[in-house]
Amino acid sequence: MIATLFGHDALGTGAAFALSLLIGFGFGFALEQAGFGSSRRLAGIFYFRDMTVLKVMFTAMVTAMLGLQLALSLGIVTADQIYFLPSVYGAQIVGGLIFGVGFVLSSWCPGTAAVGLASGRVDALIFLGGAAAGSALFNELYGIITPLYTWGDSGIRFAWQALGMSAPVFGLIFSSVAVAAFWGAEWIERKTAGTGSYLGTPFLQAFSAAILAAALAVALLPPAPPAGAAASADAPAETRMLEGIEAGADHIEPEELADRLMAGDPTLILVDIRTPGEFKAFHIRGAVNVAAPDLPAFLEPHKNRGTIVLYSNGMTHPAQVRDALARMGFSNAYLLTDGLQGFLNTVLKPASLRSAPLPETQAAQVNAWRAFFGSDAPAAPPGTVAPADVPPLVETIWLQDHLERADLRIIDLRPQPAYNSGHIPGSVRMDPEHFRGSIGGVSSMLLPADMIARHLGLLGITPQTTVILVPSDKLHDATLAAIALERAGHIRFAILDGGWEQWAAENRPVDTRLPSIEATDYPAASNADRFTVDYRTVLAHSQSRTAILLDVRPTDFFSGAKSDEARPGHIPGAINRPLTLDLSTNHAVVRFKPQAELADAYARLIPSKDSPLVVSCRTGHQASQTYFVLRHLLGYRRIQYYDAGWSEWASRPELPIETGTQ
Repeated sequence: MIATLFGHDALGTGAAFALSLLIGFGFGFALEQAGFGSSRRLAGIFYFRDMTVLKVMFTAMVTAMLGLQLALSLGIVTADQIYFLPSVYGAQIVGGLIFGVGFVLSSWCPGTAAVGLASGRVDALIFLGGAAAGSALFNELYGIITPLYTWGDSGIRFAWQALGMSAPVFGLIFSSVAVAAFWGAEWIERKTAGTGSYLGTPFLQAFSAAILAAALAVALLPPAPPAGAAASADAPAETRMLEGIEAGADHIEPEELADRLMAGDPTLILVDIRTPGEFKAFHIRGAVNVAAPDLPAFLEPHKNRGTIVLYSNGMTHPAQVRDALARMGFSNAYLLTDGLQGFLNTVLKPASLRSAPLPETQAAQVNAWRAFFGSDAPAAPPGTVAPADVPPLVETIWLQDHLERADLRIIDLRPQPAYNSGHIPGSVRMDPEHFRGSIGGVSSMLLPADMIARHLGLLGITPQTTVILVPSDKLHDATLAAIALERAGHIRFAILDGGWEQWAAENRPVDTRLPSIEATDYPAASNADRFTVDYRTVLAHSQSRTAILLDVRPTDFFSGAKSDEARPGHIPGAINRPLTLDLSTNHAVVRFKPQAELADAYARLIPSKDSPLVVSCRTGHQASQTYFVLRHLLGYRRIQYYDAGWSEWASRPELPIETGTQ
C-alpha cells in the first residue's frame, strides 16, 4: 500500500516541496505540448473552432478518476491517504462563474498563464498580475466575504453520492460522456474549421474503447474498503460500523459501542487513554486503561484484527493517538464519537432527563444500557451520578429538589458580602478570580491544573462530585469557573440557569450558615486541557487562515475605537461577535438565549460543528462564556481557547494587528 505525504502529514517538508516542483514542471510541459501556451488556441473553444481545452480536460479527469478508483479498489492506496477537497457549493458556484468570466475575457487561467509567461507572452504576464492583485484583495476582504466563502459547506461530498449511485457506476457514466465529448469535439472542429482529423479514425476508436473498457473493469472490481477499515479478511469490523459514519470510517457511535459491549463482542478492544486517576474515578465498563506510549506494544496482537476503540474526555487526544497508530500500520483503530462525554450523554443519561420524550422502545433501551454500565461498582459507586445526569444548564426547581444529595457541591461565585448576606443552602463561596493568576508574566491566566485541583480539594470536591456553579449577573464568572474545572479534568458540572437572581426572585430557600467541609485530595489531570492555545498557534492560524478566530470583546474594542491595552485593534483575520449577543436580561435575571436562536446565529459564522475555531477576548474571561456556549450548549467539537487574549497579543510588538470592523 502506498503511504502518501498527506497520510504522513508531511506536506510541509522539503521532500514534498521538491516533488511538487517536479510535478509542476511536468504539468507545465504537458500543457505546453497540448498548446495551452497560446491564448488564441485557448479562446478557440468559445468559437467552436479549436476544442483542445475540452479534450485535454476530459482526458485529465477520466485518467485521474479511473486511476484513483482502480488504486482504491486494488488496495494500492486507501482513502485516508488522500486529501479530498470539501464541497462548498455556494462558494464554488460563484467562484466558478467568476473564473469563467475571467477565462472568457482573457483566454487564460492561472496554470495556462504560467505556461504562456514561460513562452514570453505579455498578455499572460498581465493576467498573472491581475490574479495576484485579486488574491491580495480577497485577503483584505476576507472578513467581509466569509459568509460567501463558507456558503453551502457540505463537508466532503462526492458527485456520485449526491446522485445516489456508486462511484464505479458514476465512473462508467462519466467515461461514456467523455467519449461522446471526444467524438463531438472532433465533429465540431471538422464542421467549423475543417480540422477534426481524428474523427472516425482507428486511433479514436481504440482510444474510446480503452476508456470504456477501463471504466467497465473498475465497475466490476470489488468496491474500495472505507478508509481506516481493516484490510485483513479476518477483521470484519467494517460490517458493524454505523451507516452514518463519516468518510474515513474512523468513528464509532456511542450506541454502537454500548450494544457491542453488552453483547460481549470478543473482537472489540475498548481503550481508555486518560490518566489512571480519571480512569479510577469513572470509566466505561469493559475498558482497559493504557498510556499512549504503551499502546503499540499492548495492541500489537490486535493489529488489523477486530475493532480497537480509543476514548478520552473529548476527541482531540484520541484523534492524535489514532493518527500515530495509523502511521504504524494499524488500520482498525477508531474514535468514540464525542468521547466519554458523548457516551454519557447518549447512553447513560436517564430517559427522564432527555430534552424530548423518548419512544417506549428507546426508553427501554436506555434503561438497559444504564442497568448494564451502572453495575460497574468501581466506576460508578452507588449514590453517585454520572455527568450525563445533569445538563449544562440546570433549573432552580431541579437544584432545590437535589439540595440534599451528598455528591452535590454548589459554588456561589458572588462577592463575599453578598454570599454572607444569604446563599443557597449548603453552598460554598469561591471568587472566580481565584482560578487565575500571573503565568509567564501574563496576568489573569488560568492556573495550572494542579493548583486548580488543590482549590477543588479544599472545597471538598472529588471527581465523583457534581458541581453546580451559581453566578450573579455575570454569566462569564460561571463559565470561567467551568473552564477551570475542565482544565483540572473535572467534567461533572453545570451552571444554574438564571443564577442567584432567579433563585432569589422565586423566593427559594436561603441560608446564612457556613457548610461543614472536609477537604479532599483531588487528583489533578495532567492532560485534560487540550483546548488552550498560545499566541504562536493563534498567529499560525491568523497567517494561514486554518481556523476561524472569534473575538468576543465589545465591538468598540475589537475595532480599536476604544482600548485599555498596549495597542488597539484585533488579531488579523478575526471576526467579532460580542459575548452580550448570547444573553437576554429580564428584571435583572441574565440567562443564555434559547439554544435554537444561538445555534442559528453561530451557524451564520461557522460552517460546521467540525470547523477549527479559536475563541478569545481580552483576558479569557469573556471568551470562556462563548467557549461554554459553543462546546456545551451547541456541540461544536473543534474549539480552542486563547487564554491570554488581546492583553498578551497587544503587548507583543512583533505580533500584527488590525483595526476596524470586519
